[in-house]
Amino acid sequence: MGIFSSIKEKLFGKAAQDAPVETASRETVTAEAVKPVTADVSATSTTSKESVATPAENKAAGAAPVDVAAIMDAAVKKNGQKLDWRRSIVDMMKALDLDSSLAARKELADELGYTGDKSDSATMNVWLHKALMKALAENGGKVPADLLD
Repeated sequence: MGIFSSIKEKLFGKAAQDAPVETASRETVTAEAVKPVTADVSATSTTSKESVATPAENKAAGAAPVDVAAIMDAAVKKNGQKLDWRRSIVDMMKALDLDSSLAARKELADELGYTGDKSDSATMNVWLHKALMKALAENGGKVPADLLD
């Protein structure tokens, strides 16, 4: 799994855990209450497995976007350090309990298509933060407009 996938999983997975899930009978339950369903499906069986939609599937189905700012603010509060995730890719990764090393950021830069000089980490970090916010917005995240400039 790549760094961007890990970030999405931390953000969108948290939102999916906290979001109510609608069942066929229109009852609302939290995702935490839903246990995985497994079935022994043989050639003569008509049993099927139901699954919960992923964030990307929710976006396609018209579900509300994931509030990135709210999740990040909560992650910073839980972390206990003074982190400025709105301006720092390093702080954002730390708040999500991800590796924020230069090597990890270079890997993320590769994933997001950075073509600049990776030895200029300050420039790369600024680009990474903006590119990450844009990529999160494109993948179902609600990102504050001032972070998309």
